[in-house]
Amino acid sequence: MPVIRLDVHDDGTVSATVDGEPLAPPVAEGVWRRGSFARIIDQVTAERMIPARVEVTEADGSTFTDIITATARKNPPALALPEPEPAADAPRLLEVTGDGFVPGEDIAVCRIIRHTDAAPTGTARALIDLAHDHFDLGCEVVLVGRVSGTFVVRSLS
Repeated sequence: MPVIRLDVHDDGTVSATVDGEPLAPPVAEGVWRRGSFARIIDQVTAERMIPARVEVTEADGSTFTDIITATARKNPPALALPEPEPAADAPRLLEVTGDGFVPGEDIAVCRIIRHTDAAPTGTARALIDLAHDHFDLGCEVVLVGRVSGTFVVRSLS
C-alpha cells in the first residue's frame, strides 16, 4: 500500500511524496496546492482502484492520517445501441442581410415569420429554413427596422 505524504506550507502550496519519493505537479500548474489533494490521491491510487495511506501535515504542525480504500468498479453491461434513425429533413438555410438599422433594434423578417435583432454595428441577419418556412426561391424577403423604419428587400433566388 503506497504512503502519500502531503506537507502543507504557509502559502497554501503542498509538497507531495509517495513512499518517500517526490511527486511532481503537472508542468502547467507548477506547484501542488491544497485544492490538489483529491487529484494527487486519484493519481497515486489509479482513480481509487488501489488503497493508500495518506498523511497530511498542516503548516501549523497538526497532522491527519487516513486510509483511502479501493473502490470496486463494476463494468456496466454492454448495451446494444439502437440503430440510428434516418435523419429528418435537414434544414436548408438561406441568409438574408441588410444594413442601415439602429443597433439593437427589432427587425421584422417579412413574410413576417419571425423577428431578429440588429447587431451593435447596425447590421441585421436572418436565417430562413427553406424546408420549413415554405419559401420559393423566386420570393422576396423584406427586413423592416421597427425603430429606424429601414426596409431592405432581398430576393431569395
